[in-house]
Amino acid sequence: MISRRGLLAGGAATAATAAGALVRRETERRDAEPSGTERGGTEHGGAERDGTARGGTERGELAAVEPFHGAHQAGVATAPQAHAVFLGFDLVKGTRKEAVLRLLQLLTDDAARLTQGRPALADTEPELAANPARLTITFGFGQGLFEAAGVDSPVKELPAFSTDRLEKRWSGGDLLVQICADDTVTVAHAVRMIVKDARSFARVRWTQRGFRSTNRRNLMGQIEGTVNATDLDRAVWIGAGPLRGGTTMVLRRIRMKLETWDAADRVAREFTIGRRLDSGAPLTGSAETDAADYARKNRLGFPVISEFAHIRRAHVADPALRLLRRPYNYDGGLSPEGESDSGLLFASYQADVAGQFVPVQRMLAEGDLLNEWITAIGSAVFAIPPGCAPGGWIGEELLG
Repeated sequence: MISRRGLLAGGAATAATAAGALVRRETERRDAEPSGTERGGTEHGGAERDGTARGGTERGELAAVEPFHGAHQAGVATAPQAHAVFLGFDLVKGTRKEAVLRLLQLLTDDAARLTQGRPALADTEPELAANPARLTITFGFGQGLFEAAGVDSPVKELPAFSTDRLEKRWSGGDLLVQICADDTVTVAHAVRMIVKDARSFARVRWTQRGFRSTNRRNLMGQIEGTVNATDLDRAVWIGAGPLRGGTTMVLRRIRMKLETWDAADRVAREFTIGRRLDSGAPLTGSAETDAADYARKNRLGFPVISEFAHIRRAHVADPALRLLRRPYNYDGGLSPEGESDSGLLFASYQADVAGQFVPVQRMLAEGDLLNEWITAIGSAVFAIPPGCAPGGWIGEELLG
């Protein structure tokens, strides 16, 4: 069998041509099949967004492609996909700059192919790459990777927060690979290819799998993403310095105490959040997009939205300082007693961790009513380099 390194050294073109032919034949075969109700599906093709069957996933959803090359990496400003896997890697002890650059070149090549519906080199199941389903593969660098490459790290660990109960198995990491798509098989195949090609250079530190609902609700029933960053040039993308065109990412694993949340009545839940659970509207408004009126008082003279309500504590008035939040739910199953291991993978992107993320998290740690039901058990910070041009690789300007 031809090895991965052998392919890169000389046989890549032949392998890629053969793999591409397999994919083309499979595509031609599928295109010849009848579609929609002719196959016994529903009127509109019978697709669920997550790829589960009501009559088969729509071909258009599976074929949808997100661009890989460009000024910014995809997977940040991209409309969130239904499924995500966050992979944290630790570099093999003794890894130096040359090996780091080889690793990033390998993984960039994999990502550039897979996201466009083409198999990675030496992909033994090239048919699984034929349905990209809006696949994005995003890379982030931790402090350890910068140290191994002999470059000053532009990111630092977060300060300690009093409400955190961090576990090593969900925290830290030298390299992040964020893999998102609207099809679970597409995500699983991309994970397999990335891990296979990283194996000689790094070990998997953690794997965190997430999912989103089409109505943007988390497992507590709240609508996620209201009052999100929209001025990306100021709030998210870094405009100068070694990370120009990139951003930073904070990934927090937040466990939810759903059994005690279930015991709270609706009034208590809405008071805690500061929003109505049915519509997502602030308690002072009628629609999700209404601005919260933090000055309004009730008939007893108390704020309608509590001083310790989640939305007040997380409020950022300046659009240039807001976070771009791209969270996913997670569900790790049940204990023998029936208690859930569930919560939120809170992925936050911002130009300046210290100036944007840290002040908000301090406010939440100091007095958020929601702290009664949530606990951060994992935390990691990464620099997200800018994108690259065809023929380039992620991190080239930063580390090359």
